[in-house]
Amino acid sequence: MSQTLNPTLFSIIKLLRWDKPAGRLILMIPALWALFLAAAGKPPLPLLLVVILGSIATSAAGCVINDLWDRDIDDKVERTKSRPLANRSLSVQVALVVFFVFLAIAAILAFLLPPLSFWLCVAAVPLIVCYPLAKRFFPVPQLVLSLAWGFAVLISWTAVKPEISLDTWLLWAATVTWTMGFDTVYAMSDKEDDLKLGINSSAIFFGDWAAEAVGLFFALTAGLLAYLGLLKGFNLFFGVSWLIAVIFWVAQYVRLRTEAGDKSKYGRIFSENVWIGFILLLGMILGQI
Repeated sequence: MSQTLNPTLFSIIKLLRWDKPAGRLILMIPALWALFLAAAGKPPLPLLLVVILGSIATSAAGCVINDLWDRDIDDKVERTKSRPLANRSLSVQVALVVFFVFLAIAAILAFLLPPLSFWLCVAAVPLIVCYPLAKRFFPVPQLVLSLAWGFAVLISWTAVKPEISLDTWLLWAATVTWTMGFDTVYAMSDKEDDLKLGINSSAIFFGDWAAEAVGLFFALTAGLLAYLGLLKGFNLFFGVSWLIAVIFWVAQYVRLRTEAGDKSKYGRIFSENVWIGFILLLGMILGQI
């Protein structure tokens, strides 16, 4: 790709992580969960497009602000040292322009939503902007990210129904625990570098019990989704998707416990959770037929 694109454009694509779509898709999943659940499996197409484009724009802006805050840290971490702002292949000025462009796109899309959803979008901005700073002073910065992820549920749900019900909060809680699980796994790959730099992460916070913490977060997610499925009266399709997700999560926990020294497993487990999220989404859609 770098040989066929302008170097600056290629650096912007890397800045937005569009060369690694897993992280962009995983933000979209809770928003789609909420949208299809609130709309009984049949959301209006225009709203579906707004949610998809809004997730992409918000994720893009979040990636840029993350790299702006961390540009003097990323160059000291093995996984992130090749990022455009860390290796100085892209200037801060260009990154700021990109940030404000995608923030503006997200704002325009937010104006298309009902008032409650719009103000929830506004409320989410401080978390998105300040999340990268949390690792400097908060012992579990992944919780801040998880709460930011949770806004995707609240925004999409209220875009369909102007109310927040028990179903909404169950899905919100499941999203928070799921995010805590897969993002703690992601943090494990940087644990050694973060310790050297004095940066906080849930992987460091839970220490030798990190795998158990991930297992607990996934178990809580499974329990919350099962309870939600019972309340909604989902059919067998949802049950099958839920069972597939649980099998994956159990296998991931086992790998975290047994595959010592294999750092590549962290990225694979993160990517697998994208597929898990879409399998659950399919179950939620078909479960309401």
